[in-house]
Amino acid sequence: MSTASRVATKVGEVPFLDKDDASLLLVLPGLFVFAAFMLFPVLYLVGISFTNARPANLFAGETALDVLTFGQAEFVGLQNYVSTLSDPAFWNSFGVTWLFVATSVTAKITFSIGVALVVTNERVRGKRFMRSLIILPMGLPAIFTVTVWRGIFSSAEFGLANQILRELGFDSVAWLSQRWMSFLSYNVTEMWLAYPFMVIITVSALQDVPKELHEAAMVDGAGYFSRFLHVTLPSIKRPVLFASILTAAASFQAFLIPFVFNQGGPARSNELLVVYGYREAFTFSQYGEGAAISLLAVLFIGAFMWLNVKKGKLADGVSDS
Repeated sequence: MSTASRVATKVGEVPFLDKDDASLLLVLPGLFVFAAFMLFPVLYLVGISFTNARPANLFAGETALDVLTFGQAEFVGLQNYVSTLSDPAFWNSFGVTWLFVATSVTAKITFSIGVALVVTNERVRGKRFMRSLIILPMGLPAIFTVTVWRGIFSSAEFGLANQILRELGFDSVAWLSQRWMSFLSYNVTEMWLAYPFMVIITVSALQDVPKELHEAAMVDGAGYFSRFLHVTLPSIKRPVLFASILTAAASFQAFLIPFVFNQGGPARSNELLVVYGYREAFTFSQYGEGAAISLLAVLFIGAFMWLNVKKGKLADGVSDS
């Protein structure tokens, strides 16, 4: 055997592949999984959005290949998009979704910073134990947590929220039967689901704030709130902004909370965009319009993420000034 052949047959090498080809071969399994579980469903969704797909025509074929080629569904062009954008229910859902994003993210940031300040304060004892309790909700299935909160906000007299109100001298509230009470319950539950992630990011950022800055501010006579506004917040703003963008994207895609609570009610008034698209597709069997709504939601959230990352200059790193 020649020297070249012996070199080519070293352990871990393939004689007929060069280095670049071998690297591509190692990436192929990942590309296949991505295409199978991510790329193909998106492309299929795009295709359905241009048809009048319904269960009656989409599943009219006899084989799986017929379904993959949209069965007997007809091409309708942009009709689903025009119908969606001209539907008042879509714009109501669109407005409610952005309002939910704004209110829930504000609540999550405020609550999380408050909790993070407590568990990083030198005067607080048992901080490690408290931090372990804070991340507990992350270990629970989301559907379990949402179901528990639905019971808390039950409109019945035995609901925990109503029991607390009666103890405080107030009347019971029909939480899930009134629009803005339902909206408030969505926000509280969303805050509970997301605050552990926000607290972890904020605590990490607070621990990186130089103590010298606080000491210098104290020497200058700055009080606690003044130090918080002029030292702490500027130091943690980029990590908190990064976490806020991620949790805003999660709020935009919220589905479990409104669907489990009251399916976006009462009377579809609180349907968030994902719930609206789901119900159009699976409750009213309008698969084409449901696909169009889903793609519009992807477009909006993509534009939102791109704009915030660009304006916040987060691509340069969350710790850069």
